[in-house]
Amino acid sequence: MKLTYAFCTYNRSERLPSLVAAMRAQECPVPFEILAVNNNSTDDTAAILEGLAGEPGPSLRVVTETEQGIVPARNRVLNEAMSSDILVFMDDDELPRPGLLQAVYDALVNEGAECVGGRVVVDFRPHSRPDWLTEELLGFLGAVNHGEAPFWIKDAGTPVWSGNAAYAMRLFREDPTLHFDRRYNRQGSDVGGGEDAIMFRTLLDRNLKIRYRPDMVVDHFVEPWRLKRGYFLKLHYRAGVRYGRNELPAYERRIFGVPPFLVTQFLRQCGRMVAMQLREQPGVLRQAMNAAHALGTMAGYREHSVEKNKQHANAISRRAQR
Repeated sequence: MKLTYAFCTYNRSERLPSLVAAMRAQECPVPFEILAVNNNSTDDTAAILEGLAGEPGPSLRVVTETEQGIVPARNRVLNEAMSSDILVFMDDDELPRPGLLQAVYDALVNEGAECVGGRVVVDFRPHSRPDWLTEELLGFLGAVNHGEAPFWIKDAGTPVWSGNAAYAMRLFREDPTLHFDRRYNRQGSDVGGGEDAIMFRTLLDRNLKIRYRPDMVVDHFVEPWRLKRGYFLKLHYRAGVRYGRNELPAYERRIFGVPPFLVTQFLRQCGRMVAMQLREQPGVLRQAMNAAHALGTMAGYREHSVEKNKQHANAISRRAQR
């Protein structure tokens, strides 16, 4: 049996020595390799990885993905790990806790899971957690905690993300179309993405066996630029753009390229936000995030409509020229 333990990285060279060391320190019932996909980093990532590859322990295999973005990088991992039986994903701003690979092996081999995910614990060190950052907002920093007992995941209410997830690779060998969705790519300093949420939803729709294991744990270190209210607003705006662009159907009735009901939803969300602010109620930031998502949905829908109109006009022009 072959297991690949993989991460994608972009301009986080200072984190790589501790990350690779923690990955190599994992105990696993089968031998494993570490796979690093360098996504065109402009810092000294390549040199750091080259040095780490020569150190003792499980082998570190390094590849470079020249197409920018988290989706091409994740899909490169899938393609590089096709000959493996198990693929374990984590992110370059995380550290695995002891026992993670043992939990993965137990879930996929002994319990018969086809996908397994675990806990993601947000670590604010060396910074402090802002007073306004409530528990309900931690999920937007990647936190996952569905309790202390393992269970089979049956619905989207208990998701697992690719920052701490493992897959039986036969799923991808048997279906070459099963990859991370390119429409949800995130490049450079952009935020959000949603490619792992789409993958999770796809696996759910296929009624695959998805397991939650609380003993599969990573610590996720949060950079200071994410500990600002503006980050949460931008995250939801960008999520709304992707939703409006990729998931809404075409509507006949539109005003300036946007269905009227989307405008109504945005105004309603803004009204609730203002009312909560005037009454000094808690949860104003969360409501502002809803409004940002609604605004992004309008922008994404209009962007998609403009693109479709251009494609339609170009098609007519090509037919006229024939």
